[in-house]
Amino acid sequence: MARQSVYLDYNATVPVRPEVVARMGELMGAVGNASSVHGFGRTARKHVEHARAQVAQMVGTHPNQVIFTSGATESNNMVVKSFAHERVLISAIEHAAVCQAIETAECIPVDTNGLICMDALEDMLRQSPAPALLSVIMVNNETGVIQDIAAIARLAKKICPTIHVHTDAVQAMGRIKVDFAALNVDYMSLSAHKMGGPQGVGALIVAPGARPPRLLTGGGQEKRQRAGTENVAGIAGFGIAAEMAGEQIESYQRLALWRDEAEAALLEAAPTLKIYGKNAPRVSNTIAMALAGMPAETQLMNLDLAGIAVSSGSACSSGTFNPSRILIAMGASDDEARAALRISMGWQSSEDDIKAFVEAWLKIYARMKDKLQKTA
Repeated sequence: MARQSVYLDYNATVPVRPEVVARMGELMGAVGNASSVHGFGRTARKHVEHARAQVAQMVGTHPNQVIFTSGATESNNMVVKSFAHERVLISAIEHAAVCQAIETAECIPVDTNGLICMDALEDMLRQSPAPALLSVIMVNNETGVIQDIAAIARLAKKICPTIHVHTDAVQAMGRIKVDFAALNVDYMSLSAHKMGGPQGVGALIVAPGARPPRLLTGGGQEKRQRAGTENVAGIAGFGIAAEMAGEQIESYQRLALWRDEAEAALLEAAPTLKIYGKNAPRVSNTIAMALAGMPAETQLMNLDLAGIAVSSGSACSSGTFNPSRILIAMGASDDEARAALRISMGWQSSEDDIKAFVEAWLKIYARMKDKLQKTA
């Protein structure tokens, strides 16, 4: 890792903010179980509840609606598995933590821009029996495409008044403004390490009146919704990260200029390169690109040697170099999906970082260009 000088894999994990490190270090040196009634326990509880208020404020909800978990994977599983014996609809571009949580889920198709096909969703909602749960990711982890969750939830509840709606908002937090109440969803999954907090901490936001989801039992923590001793230091770090990320959303939008300039430079040199989600609403930090004939594995190894860290897709499925199922759902060929790269920026990124990536990628392309033309 020491040789890496440019980190452009923020959608996998975000560098922890110094303020988070400092606060967690302080609390890790203190003793206290947040469930204990003595002074040490009450102090620990105070830190947990303060963080709960910070996370709630970031998404415009009441602290009582925030359940802390070990991360978004647990939060997603917590919801989806609660509906395992009922009809469940999910989008074709969900994170593995949703689509692998229930084998019987029905997939809603997306168009070539990565947006939900609303006509198909409406048809599926009208089928019998009525679905009990609809889960649609707010911002795709590979392409950065933003779904209109409020419109999706509105349609679902108009047709199926008893349906529950869940959204995985992991890649949205700190990138776009999110108002939980305005979305009219029942559940929202969050992750601390996607916004500069620690790994291994997340949250599930649950609307009043929604079916209480439970995955872990054996204790009364989190209002009996999630058993297990609270990670006080991690939760406190989550709270700080959420507050800071929420305050910096406007400044985060500068990344869109760097993204667009990078894409223009890449396309000028390689006109057949495909940028996925380019014609859809996207978060400002993400580029999803592919050029058939340039395997992702080859690109990643060469970029790594140049000291640049990017990924071939979701970190949860990386290392296999299988075709991206997200891009295939958007209509990409197997060759294109096997060539996919994801470049993602964040709070520590500079314009020089993204320029360094473009320069390094263009050198790789120049070396492979003749071979690509011969096989075209």
